[in-house]
Amino acid sequence: MKLVFLGVGEAGDEYYPNNSSLILSDTNLLLDCGFSVPQQLWRYNADQDFLDAIYISHFHADHYFGLPVLLIRMLEEKRTKPLVIICQKGTTDQLCNIIELGYRGCQRHFPFKVNYMEVDSSQSVRFNEFDLSFAPTQHTVPNLAIQVKGNSGSLCYSGDGLFTKETEALYRTSDLVIHEAFALKGPMVGHATIDQLLQMAERNNLKALALTHIQRQVRRLEKDQINELISQAATHVFIPEPMDAIEL
Repeated sequence: MKLVFLGVGEAGDEYYPNNSSLILSDTNLLLDCGFSVPQQLWRYNADQDFLDAIYISHFHADHYFGLPVLLIRMLEEKRTKPLVIICQKGTTDQLCNIIELGYRGCQRHFPFKVNYMEVDSSQSVRFNEFDLSFAPTQHTVPNLAIQVKGNSGSLCYSGDGLFTKETEALYRTSDLVIHEAFALKGPMVGHATIDQLLQMAERNNLKALALTHIQRQVRRLEKDQINELISQAATHVFIPEPMDAIEL
């Protein structure tokens, strides 16, 4: 199982694409699809049949507004392979509506089937070779962190929001946790901070922690303070760049 950090930025960052990761195995799974993610995906692999599934963690634009253009390109390039979109229970209509707003009537012309898989935090599901589990974070809208277990390892992706006891339980059993880290120190409403995450990582004896979705001014102006905190961490902590890749 391979992981590619397509984007690591927050919504308003002009230098870093939206937070999104790509899991590559027998199944190729995209974690979130914000408005600047499709271009990153096409730079990595432009094959219209490349993706098997997309997971949407929550309904903020930098996590799902890329869906319309991604799907319209699949239409233009004559994809026929079915696509699965994994989303929270009760949100299929919202996803269909944003696709319709982007390109009115396009869904009637898709030559491929879009299958929606609705999930909630109380369930674990098997999707091809992956075991998927979910847990809520504390965010300004409902958000589900996801754990993906494959044949060679496991990872968690937080989406947005502060960790909860439920997400910590997922994180403890993962080889890598990808977590949004909006600010240096907190607390703050609806997001995790780097100091909170380092404490959580040590408390749960995490194997590795990737910090993403760092607020653009924090990333640029507080780089030295961030590096100092990371250097003191008991856990392996790193800040990935777009297109960085690791094997699990």
